This record gives sequence, C-alpha cells and structure tokens, in this order.
Amino acid sequence: MCREVAKGHLVGIKVIVWNCDEASKLYSLGFYGKPLGLRKPKKAEFKTPLVLSIIEALYLCEKGILKVYKDSELISFKNLLDVCCTFIPRCIMLYNVYKDLREKGYIVRSGLKFGSDFAVYEKGPGIDHAPYLIHVLSVNEKINPVELVRAGRLSHSVRKKFIIATTSSELGSKVEKIMFKWYRP
Repeated sequence: MCREVAKGHLVGIKVIVWNCDEASKLYSLGFYGKPLGLRKPKKAEFKTPLVLSIIEALYLCEKGILKVYKDSELISFKNLLDVCCTFIPRCIMLYNVYKDLREKGYIVRSGLKFGSDFAVYEKGPGIDHAPYLIHVLSVNEKINPVELVRAGRLSHSVRKKFIIATTSSELGSKVEKIMFKWYRP
C-alpha cells in the first residue's frame, strides 16, 4: 500500500476524504470508498471527495494509510472503533471479516442491495461482477433454515455464491467461512 497518509473526516458513521488527490489515490489502492457523485468510476483518477464506510476507515487507519479527524481532533483507531460499535452492534465481527477478506486480496463492498453484509469482488467493481455474497454471523449464533434458503435463492438469482462467515466479537478473532452450492435434486 502507499506510504502517504490521507486525511479523512468523521461525519456520522461515514468518513469523507475531502482532498480530491488523496481521495483518488486511496480509491486506486483497492477500490476503497465511493467517489462522491460518481456511480461507477471508469478510472481511479477523479476530482471529487471520497466517502468511506466506517469499517473501511477502520481498516485503513489500522494500516496507517488514513488518519481520521472529528472536527480538528485526530481520532485514534480505538476511538474510531468505539464510535463504530456505538452505531453498529456487530461492528467488530464485520471488521474481522472485512479485514480477513482484504488481507486475502479481495475487494470488499457493502452487500446491502443484495441483502447481505458484503459483496466481494476478485478484481473490482466495474471490472468484474462480485462473485460472492457474505453474511456475517457470530460463532454462537443459530441459523434459521428459512433465512438460509432465502439467502441461497437470492444469491443464486443474482448469480453469486453465498458464504456465511463466522467470527467472535473480539477484535482479531479467527474467521471461518462456509460456501453454499445450490443444486436442483
């Protein structure tokens, strides 16, 4: 990753990189965030701020690529994590899975429009379609069979593989994944 540190500002549960050059560089490192006002940028160079999810911002902070400020005060990784946990109850589990996937070289985006936690790309949005949908569960959480079938049918209808990722709510916990393959008997 790059040696330059970008500056982001916490706004609610999003982090905005206002400097357009820093925004473009961050995006080019691995499709981090979404350029403001651009639905699917065709190239990494753009002249608009970048909006990061708080999970993405946590990852970039931990990597030393992003410094996050609230007003003019620098926020530590721990304080940003506390903010995330306040608004997103499953924050640590989501972060563990996000980090695991990123460390393996995948591009991880919100899967909300598919009814999942993450949509995962091998190359990146606009380059390929996300082949995987990830739903994050606690290692102790029970799975409702109806929800499992519903998720499987949805993922199949959008031609994506459905994966359940499990982890605990402790930072840095191991992530296990189960991929479902749907077939007609």
